[in-house]
Amino acid sequence: MRAVALISGGKDSCYNMMQCVMAGHQVVALANLKPPESAVDELDSYMYQTVGYQALDLYAEAMGLPLYRATLSGSSLNTGRGYTPQEGDEVEDLYRLLKLVKEKEDIDSVSVGAILSDYQRVRVENVCQRLGLQPLAFLWRRKQEDLLNEMIDSGLQAVLIKVAAYGLDPDKHLGKSLEEMRPHLNQVCWVHCNFYQCNNPYCYQWIGSKIGCIIRIPIFSFSLSK
Repeated sequence: MRAVALISGGKDSCYNMMQCVMAGHQVVALANLKPPESAVDELDSYMYQTVGYQALDLYAEAMGLPLYRATLSGSSLNTGRGYTPQEGDEVEDLYRLLKLVKEKEDIDSVSVGAILSDYQRVRVENVCQRLGLQPLAFLWRRKQEDLLNEMIDSGLQAVLIKVAAYGLDPDKHLGKSLEEMRPHLNQVCWVHCNFYQCNNPYCYQWIGSKIGCIIRIPIFSFSLSK
């Protein structure tokens, strides 16, 4: 299938993109929703990670792919378990972006790095259904310790650029690689059994899903650390 990869700069979206390639799909474009110029780097969004978005032009360059970007204008209006299209909701920003990519690149699928968030899954599936696209979510409901080990062993290199979880100290852990953090992350996962919960009662996030910025994956032609 011809896929566009939704990327945030985090490890989950990049690793899912790697899984798409390994499964024989062709990633033909990247897509990202960024905050307005006047906004802070990370928005208060139920759907999107925006911290670290400035590096995404380098991702596209490293893969030799077009990057489609749009500015987030909506907010989290429809926050129920299901989703009905609502003008002004941030999900409609994603709809318009993927509609554009489909028109330009003749895609039939979307790479999505969701792991545990039903909130995100339901909304991405809604957008894909409306556009006739197939979501490709190879990480969905995977055991998270296994995923962490797989990511590191695959050659994916990520560093922590934000700390937003119990058991992590910005003075100690910012700038550390995922591999350096593996023992500590596994320990924190064991001790804080319920720290996946975020503010939305239907949304669950992995400890690293908002803090890991990719600097190298095997499908990059060069490392972003150089």
